[in-house]
Amino acid sequence: MTTSEIARAEITGSVVEIVAEVLGVAAADLRTDTDLRTVEGADSIKVLRIIAKIEQRYDIELEDEDVFGVSTVEQVSDVVSAALDGGPA
Repeated sequence: MTTSEIARAEITGSVVEIVAEVLGVAAADLRTDTDLRTVEGADSIKVLRIIAKIEQRYDIELEDEDVFGVSTVEQVSDVVSAALDGGPA
């Protein structure tokens, strides 16, 4: 694994951990292609909480247009990775 792959795996792991915590589901039940809109208990308020926790963890500010266009764990990880790299998703 390259350094960027390791960093990406860590970001994805953090996103899964945060999503599981906020939505009250087991992290093991979430995959990178899990559509967050289909997870039981997910609603717009909880999605905002997920984004806020991610922003706090990585000390970043995600753009609304980037965040509201994503639906899977992998897409959220892409947005976070891009923000950490200083560019658009």
